[in-house]
Amino acid sequence: MSIRLARWRALLGQQRAAAHGLHYDGDTAESARLRQACELLDFLHAEPAAEDRGAGSDSAGLTVAAWVDQVRTLFPGAAREVLEGELIRRRGIRDLLDRPDLLARIEPNVELVKTLLTHRDLLDPRTRQLARRIIDQVVSELKEQLKLQVTDSIIGAIRRDRHSPRPVLRNLDLKGTLRRNLRHWDQQRQRLLVERIYYHAAEKRQQPWHVIIAVDQSGSMLDSAIYSAVMASIFAELPSLRTSLFLFDTRVADLSDELGQPVDVLMKLQLGGGTDIAQAMTYAATLVRQPARTIILLITDFYEGGDAAKLVAQIAELGQSGVRCIGLAALGAGAKPQYDKTLARRCQRVGMDILACTPERLSQAMAQIIIGK
Repeated sequence: MSIRLARWRALLGQQRAAAHGLHYDGDTAESARLRQACELLDFLHAEPAAEDRGAGSDSAGLTVAAWVDQVRTLFPGAAREVLEGELIRRRGIRDLLDRPDLLARIEPNVELVKTLLTHRDLLDPRTRQLARRIIDQVVSELKEQLKLQVTDSIIGAIRRDRHSPRPVLRNLDLKGTLRRNLRHWDQQRQRLLVERIYYHAAEKRQQPWHVIIAVDQSGSMLDSAIYSAVMASIFAELPSLRTSLFLFDTRVADLSDELGQPVDVLMKLQLGGGTDIAQAMTYAATLVRQPARTIILLITDFYEGGDAAKLVAQIAELGQSGVRCIGLAALGAGAKPQYDKTLARRCQRVGMDILACTPERLSQAMAQIIIGK
C-alpha cells in the first residue's frame, strides 16, 4: 500500500476504506509498517464489544497496553501525543486508571490531566500518587510555557502605571523626564526638547493591583479551570499583584492560600453539580478593597442556576464602583467556548468584558486595563 493510500485509509477508517477498495497489498517492510499503523488507528475508532469495554480491548484482541507500546515504537513524539490524547478521549479509561504501569507509559498532556481529574474518585491508592505526579508535570510545563509572556505583559503595564497621567506639579518626576527625553537633545541649539513630562503616581495609585479569580467548577469548564490554576500561580509570584482565587458551584471554596500549588487547587475541583454565579460574584465583591485597582476574572459558561437578574445587578454595581470585570467563557490553548450567550450579553451591557481567549491574550487585556486604555 502506498503512503498516500495509507493516509486515505486512516482518514476514512476501516469500514469506509474497505467499501472504497482500499486494502493492504504487498509483503514489504514498508507495507507491514503501514498495515500496523492503520490497525493502531482503527483501534481508536472501533467501538469495543460490550464485554470488552472495561478491559479496553477490541474484537481482534489488541489491548490498550499493547496499543500504547506499539504507538511508542511506530510514531514520533508529536504524533504519539496526539494519538494518546485520542485514546484517552475515546476508550480504555478503566484500564488506564487501574494500571499504574500503563498510566506511566502515556505521554503526560492536558487530555490525560482532564481524564485523571474527571475520574479522580476511581483512582486507587496505587494510581493516586502517580496521577498527582503527572498533573504536576503537565501543570509545571504549562506554567513555564506561559510565564515569560504573561509576566512581561503584566509587569510592563504595571511599570507604566507607576506614572500618573495627571499633571500635578508636586508629583513631577524630573529625573525620569530628563532620562526619557535625552534622545531629543538638539545638538545644534544645545537644548533638550521635552516631548513628554512624567509624573510620579499619587500614593493611592502605588497600591498593588488586586486580581480576583472566580472559577466555575462545571464539567464543561475543566479546560479553563486547569489554565486558571496555572495563571493564578503565575500572578501570585508577581510582587506588584495581589491575587485571590476561589472555586464555586452552589458554594464557594476560597483557595487563595494554595495559589503556589496549582496541583492542590486542581485536586480540589468538584466537577458537576449546580452553579450559582450570582453568589460567586457576591463573594468576589466582599474581597474588594480598592475598586479602582481591582480586576475580577469570572471563568464560567454563564449557565446560571441561581438568580440571573441578581448576577447582572451585582456586575453593574461592581462596575460603577470602579472594579473591572472580565467574563471568560473559555481560557485555554483552543479557547472554543460553549456558553449562554444571552446572559453573557446582559452582563456585557452593564460593563463586563466578555472574552474567550488564550492565557497570553488575557494577560494583554489585563495589561490594557492596568495602563488605562
